[in-house]
Amino acid sequence: MDMEQWARVRRKVLVDGRSKRSVMSEEGLHWESLQKMLSHSRPPGYRRVKKRERKIDAYVEWIRRVMEVDREVPRKQRHTAKRIFDRLKAERGYRGGYTAVKAVVAEIKIMKREVFVPLSHRPGEAQVDFGHALVSVNGSLRKCPFFVMSLPYSDAFYVQVFERECTESFWEGHVRALRYFGAVPSRISYDNTTVAVAQMLGGRQRKLTDGFLQLQSHYLFEEHFCLAARGNEKGVVEGMVRFSRSNFLVPVPQVRSLDELNARLEQSCRDDLKRRLRGQGRRKEELLIEDVAAMRQLPGAPFEASRVQATRASKLSLVRFDCNDYSVPVRCAHREVVVKGDCESVRIYREDQLVAEHRRIWEREQVRFDPVHYLALLERKPGALDFARPLEGWDLPQCFGILRRRLEADHGSAGTREYIAVLRLLEKHPLARLKAAVNAALDLGCGRRELIEQYLYGDNREAGVFLLDGHQHLKLVKVSCTDPGDYTSLLNEHGKEVVA
Repeated sequence: MDMEQWARVRRKVLVDGRSKRSVMSEEGLHWESLQKMLSHSRPPGYRRVKKRERKIDAYVEWIRRVMEVDREVPRKQRHTAKRIFDRLKAERGYRGGYTAVKAVVAEIKIMKREVFVPLSHRPGEAQVDFGHALVSVNGSLRKCPFFVMSLPYSDAFYVQVFERECTESFWEGHVRALRYFGAVPSRISYDNTTVAVAQMLGGRQRKLTDGFLQLQSHYLFEEHFCLAARGNEKGVVEGMVRFSRSNFLVPVPQVRSLDELNARLEQSCRDDLKRRLRGQGRRKEELLIEDVAAMRQLPGAPFEASRVQATRASKLSLVRFDCNDYSVPVRCAHREVVVKGDCESVRIYREDQLVAEHRRIWEREQVRFDPVHYLALLERKPGALDFARPLEGWDLPQCFGILRRRLEADHGSAGTREYIAVLRLLEKHPLARLKAAVNAALDLGCGRRELIEQYLYGDNREAGVFLLDGHQHLKLVKVSCTDPGDYTSLLNEHGKEVVA
């Protein structure tokens, strides 16, 4: 019986004053049904007095035991309802249908689901987690982790994408998030990521990694780690991971770099602050003010999100860091160095002096050369110039090729060494400036390093002794002697210089 008929019958009798007998006849009702409709404004729910016996009932306990054992095996190897049905028929003699089995399996799963108590959140606290999403960078599709810090009280959050989930990205995510919020949360909640937790000791006791302790020592926040398999303890940030992925990373972002994507994500986080928080009646940006007021001030100096490693440069002037090799100047070969690697770059120091800096490689077993690092060695071994692996693919301006051909045509093998000596000026000068100096020297018909240096240094270079060795063409230049009397015309009758 539908609600429309129920309401119509009640109106006919209780409002229109129709007789019960006539209404029963029109509506095709029994007396008991009519009385029930007049007594209740809507149909009462159906209630079965006695539970009907089902064929599946005798097998429910067996199904429950099978599903309990499944909790100890990988998810992909657990029983499906169809597999339980097949086993019931083959092993237990079940004669019922598949639908009943499926219903029992679904009911057991619901009973196993945990129910959570809604939690209140104090201002000044944060939660941190990583998610993963596909990103297209210069047409190359890759799966990237993204860092999320959420403030449960205001529902404000901060999102950044990284190349890899590691200690450096964990650090850098905190540095950027805390700079964005302008303060340090009093407490931050985490799952049991290996970046932060070296060993679980039972309950909430944790042995923390040195990397996490360094971060905590700098910002002085209180840590909180969730119990195993209790992600609800940081459910706000897990929700923000899903929100960020579905709202900011769908469709798959098409970007030229992760820096471009991260700038876009930060702006999206700012725009989201304009949204009113459900149940609060206020904008997120208003609640964020209260959140920040309950936090600590940022330290005077930012945390250096760099992993430091002491090592030794190889005989090939290469330094290994995170399974990749980076070049250093040949003078550092076989010597002790210190490597500092962050999310962007790898910097290498020798006796506290920066000797090399490279953009970080995120693949494995790769080599990154700086050709300039090997020029000092090639100057001693010019015959290896065309076979040096560090110089492969080095795309120099056209003027350098012209310079080399001219020097080698004039001086043979000595010209090759002279060419390398010119390239070594890149150790102190940028390529654009050296290019201009080379072009200027070529315009004068000379490619000697001394002349190029003059253009590089200009009037700021200290005067030195000029020798004709190597400049034989200058011996043919005739310079007339100057008569000192020619300068008297610049003086007036009082012997003073005339100023124009």
